[in-house]
Amino acid sequence: MSAPLFLVDDLPAGASFTLSGPEGHHAADVQRLRAGERLILADGRGGVVAASVVRVGRGSVDIVLGSRTVTPAADPRLVVVQGIAKGDRGELAVQAMTEVGVDEIVPWAASRSIVQWRGERGVRAREKWASTAREAAKQARRAWLPTVGGQPDCSTPQVAGLISAATAAFVLHEEATDRLTGAKLPDSGDIVLVVGPEGGIADAELGRFVAAGAVPVRLGDSVLRTSTAGVAALAVLATRLGRW
Repeated sequence: MSAPLFLVDDLPAGASFTLSGPEGHHAADVQRLRAGERLILADGRGGVVAASVVRVGRGSVDIVLGSRTVTPAADPRLVVVQGIAKGDRGELAVQAMTEVGVDEIVPWAASRSIVQWRGERGVRAREKWASTAREAAKQARRAWLPTVGGQPDCSTPQVAGLISAATAAFVLHEEATDRLTGAKLPDSGDIVLVVGPEGGIADAELGRFVAAGAVPVRLGDSVLRTSTAGVAALAVLATRLGRW
């Protein structure tokens, strides 16, 4: 099994370090690492350092630092606008999309979203998505932590603005005739992918996105759930872009 990854705000300098706080607790008391075992420290911004445990304390581990690497930011970037879904479907989507390589996730308050994020509820929900992305990034051993929209949710006009500013944009839609497997992809910039909520994307929303420059596409003949559509589309894009 590969070495577990732990996130820190900044990679430590020098030859040794004590991992404490929530990550130290997870390493010492949850994963129960032992002296001699390997681990990875990452700052979530491409910096990674290999390390080995020399001593385990209560809620902390002392480590010696080894080789360091820096992974460049992905280009083009994969940005998914995810329609807010009820229950845990949104979190399932965030988790799986992070594992397959999404670079940014934007929560979208679509007209057919059953759940609406408002006030403190919206702040907590967005923080839950960010926490889910963080844990999934650690599980996937990602050097870069994907970002989750800086506000609780994004309106349809704001999504149209993202599309206008992107290098390429696609809307997953069951009535589209073009397939994502054949869509023209840019060599750099942002690729925005819009995924609707359970009820789908309203005609007015689709029209606004197309007017902003998005291309409606489909993956195949079947209709996927909102929690799986983005994951499947990212897999296609990751393969076509040479990430996989």
